[in-house]
Amino acid sequence: MMRRFSSNSFSESGFSEMSAQQQREAFGVTLLTNSHKDIRRLRQQHGAPSIHGNKFWKSTYLLMDYLKEFPIPNGARVLELGCGWGIAGIYCAKHGAHVTGLDADPAVLPYFEHHAQLNEVSVATLCMRYEKLTKQILSEFDVVIAADICFWDEMVNPLYNLVRRCTQAGVQRIVMTDPARPPFSEMAERAVEKLGAELEVWSIPHPYNTSGLVMDWQID
Repeated sequence: MMRRFSSNSFSESGFSEMSAQQQREAFGVTLLTNSHKDIRRLRQQHGAPSIHGNKFWKSTYLLMDYLKEFPIPNGARVLELGCGWGIAGIYCAKHGAHVTGLDADPAVLPYFEHHAQLNEVSVATLCMRYEKLTKQILSEFDVVIAADICFWDEMVNPLYNLVRRCTQAGVQRIVMTDPARPPFSEMAERAVEKLGAELEVWSIPHPYNTSGLVMDWQID
């Protein structure tokens, strides 16, 4: 079930003012560290995320930097797969997109919602596995984004099949980033060969110091 979340939803929550040592700014998005008291409180209230959503992953830097260079249209309906804390989706929302974050772990979605509130944007959430996304659901979105969601061999086929469904459902663009793990490379190379996607190496210098791959598919 999709849940709509407003940036005002935590206005009476009592969450703390931020400590400068426990937050970061990246591409205009405020991100809390694991040691911040708000993150500790979320763990107490909702439990620790269990499907690799326990921290921020650096491939999100790649995704935001790439979207800064090749932006999505204002007002686009964006779905972030395996959103975790949802930082890339929040970046899109701050640039005029209507964002839904999808994750299989219900415990991680409050972290996304809290960061959305912190960054004064409104988002929606959807708790399900991306393998279960139907063409009907995908047809509600213009752009699908993801960072670091293909890290095991058994994920290659389900993710490729999802990308293919996106291309058949009317999605206009798909952008995914990864630190160049072999499973992602295999999936993306198949999308290049069979779907006409583009794949390139992307690097960001200091202070982010990260590099990896970007797969970008756009409708003709």
